[in-house]
Amino acid sequence: MHIHILGICGTFMGGLAALAREAGHRVTGCDANVYPPMSDQLRSLGIELIEGYAADQLALQPDVFVVGNVVTRGNPLMEAVLEAGVAYTSGPQWLAENVLQGRHVLAVAGTHGKTTTTAMLTWVLEQAGHQPGFLVGGVPRNFGVSARLGAGKAFVIEADEYDTAFFDKRSKFLHYRPRTAILNNLEFDHADIFADLAAIETQFHHLVRTVPASGRLVVNAREEALQRVLARGCWSEVQRFGARKEEPGALRARGEPPSFDVLRGSMKVARVDWPLLGEHNQLNALAAISAAEHLGVAPEQSAAALATFENVRRRLELRGEAGGVKVYDDFAHHPTAMRTTVNGLRRKVGMARILAAFEPRSNTMKLGTMKAQLPWALEEADLSFCHQGNLGWNAREALAPMGAQAQVCDSIDALVTAIVKAARPGDHVLCMSNGGFGGIHDKLLAALK
Repeated sequence: MHIHILGICGTFMGGLAALAREAGHRVTGCDANVYPPMSDQLRSLGIELIEGYAADQLALQPDVFVVGNVVTRGNPLMEAVLEAGVAYTSGPQWLAENVLQGRHVLAVAGTHGKTTTTAMLTWVLEQAGHQPGFLVGGVPRNFGVSARLGAGKAFVIEADEYDTAFFDKRSKFLHYRPRTAILNNLEFDHADIFADLAAIETQFHHLVRTVPASGRLVVNAREEALQRVLARGCWSEVQRFGARKEEPGALRARGEPPSFDVLRGSMKVARVDWPLLGEHNQLNALAAISAAEHLGVAPEQSAAALATFENVRRRLELRGEAGGVKVYDDFAHHPTAMRTTVNGLRRKVGMARILAAFEPRSNTMKLGTMKAQLPWALEEADLSFCHQGNLGWNAREALAPMGAQAQVCDSIDALVTAIVKAARPGDHVLCMSNGGFGGIHDKLLAALK
């Protein structure tokens, strides 16, 4: 089969391309913006990338056009596809029909931590001999790729609540029909497609409805929104994790990161010794341990695997050091994720100065829905630097409560200049964005030299 993927450089669609290529299909694709790491991964697989969405790509005559949710009506290629009446489908639908059918799907859903938890669970199952397939919204360092078919029955997938395509407004995860589902947390996000938190809770309950009676829901005990989701109806076994006090059957952590005991009720069932920081990673680990247990992996086995877990690229990833200043890259873009990331670095560097640079790039942030939360998200940083770019709201006004602690710049080059002027040896510069951030990491390192 020849598939041509529209929006191929997104993390999900790029992973789908890798799976299709591994399965023996001919894969081509196009996108408006091509940047690493996905572009590098695709080219290494021999997948032809075309810049832009010109209608003349119709001449490729693939068996089916696979359409990413970045594509809208008015897109020249999509309009040509519709006009020609040729076959097209969404990425999640193609994946469900051609890869997930007949597999034990383990889906990882939640507002935060999906990528890391998916990678953790996949590594645990790999170390336990399950040879899982996977599709992760990033590049797990233990594997070096974002997706593979796997030789075993299990398939681990990052289960995004964002919509499927312009012609299918259901959440992506409704296509996956998991037997094991992690519900990691739930906050308001994706303000461009959801009116409020209740609308997202409805989609999560649709996911709960697809899990069979013999399946397992692994649910964060701390999240009130998830308890409301389950209260709407639940037909599967529920395993809770992260309770702050003893709860029968639930997994919880005891001890400060990085090392901690795993308890079930009052009984210690494992101990995790690893390099990851932050309570959020403890919770991610508990979720992965519980989900793996559904496939027969004992908590002690999972803990041993997590000791060698190397995390995902762009998760507090040190990009380099110049002039005595360390520069990090992180995917954080939601205020809660930004706060968690800054806190994780704070735990690592102690009293050293943290200079946080960020661009409000996600659709939710571009709309300004959460701009009031930015001072809260950044309060553990010593200085913060925001890229105004083409935002429809005034970042200077939003960050005004931070006073001299925050600077706003209209261009990436101006941002680099401001950071370099403020930086001094021993500082840690944390760059947060869900995109390429204009190559700021390399520009900073070059300027700091």
